[in-house]
Amino acid sequence: MRFRRARLARSVIFAAVLLVTHGAGVAAAAQRELPTSSHDGDASVRICAGGDVTLGTNLDTTWTKQMSEWLKRPVPALPNADAALRPLRPLVSDADIVLLNIEGAIGSGPVEKPKCDPESRGCFALRQPPATAAALRRIAPRAQIVGNLANNHARDAGARGFDRTVTLLERAHVHVTGVDTLATLVVTRGGDTVAFLGFSTSTGPDPRDLEAVKRHVARAAARYPLLVVTMHLGAEGRAAQRTRDTMEVYLEERRGNPVAFAHTAADAGAKLVVGHGPHVMRALEWRNESLIAYSLGNLVTYGPFSLREPLNRGAILCTTLDPKRGVSSAYLRPTKQRAPGRVSADRSSRAVILADSLARLDFPDSGAVLMTEAVVRRR
Repeated sequence: MRFRRARLARSVIFAAVLLVTHGAGVAAAAQRELPTSSHDGDASVRICAGGDVTLGTNLDTTWTKQMSEWLKRPVPALPNADAALRPLRPLVSDADIVLLNIEGAIGSGPVEKPKCDPESRGCFALRQPPATAAALRRIAPRAQIVGNLANNHARDAGARGFDRTVTLLERAHVHVTGVDTLATLVVTRGGDTVAFLGFSTSTGPDPRDLEAVKRHVARAAARYPLLVVTMHLGAEGRAAQRTRDTMEVYLEERRGNPVAFAHTAADAGAKLVVGHGPHVMRALEWRNESLIAYSLGNLVTYGPFSLREPLNRGAILCTTLDPKRGVSSAYLRPTKQRAPGRVSADRSSRAVILADSLARLDFPDSGAVLMTEAVVRRR
């Protein structure tokens, strides 16, 4: 689908699931085959991206006692990794590349120095079992999988644990990004090369240094026209749904300006900017031919996490990228979690409604408007 240029800057992005909320129509919408867009360019690539993924933690399992009491049934500390990810497979089945934020280390055994003091409150040490790496690879057997480690939990098992995480992912044939300033290159089955860069205020290039961001992104974009940038920054929690053009702070830490970062990355050549970290859905915005998703929320977060509304809502953003025209089509596929972190496609499309409302509030001139069963166009 080609963009149609118009005088108005505002754009439209349509969701892949009907916004129906009751009766037989709900089931019909949920079962409808998700639409796919034709790859009408010589090098157009389908990329599906999701937010935070944590398949339990073997560093602290004390949370299971309280969760078991609340749910009135035994809750295992660690899920079966394949079973936890299985509901997402239909949502990414048409992807050439799947991009996920891996929120936590991967491994087992003792750590050099525990992250959290035994008496501390509000400290979370996240390390998923080794089987997680291979399960992530199996989420889309025909696609390439990219795991972003530029986040605030990838080093929860220390420096050695971080190295072990990278090793396990690479052995499972999961591409790793967000480790340094060099772009991660992924070649699709069709022979197209897509570059990925991950930024975080905790690990990876610092997104608060906008001159450095511009330099890193421009360098990659000059060599690789299909460039995707991820950002793990901003405030967290139920009160963090709004996106402001200002430095965001969480627990007295300066977590970066998401608007300034995203605009810098897009202007430097990123075709797609994917955000996560706030744990809630945020707005989507157009920046010329580039699409920015400020936060895709929690995707699969099994363990000691709050899943109260709207923290239980997330989405998978599937886009078709073209090196000349940028994002030529996009679909938002909403998800929902129930305790202790079981994900499913969301028949109510609540994440779509949230993202649409937030775009109208935060980006009235450039926000992405979300509707149903159509494709991206400009008006």
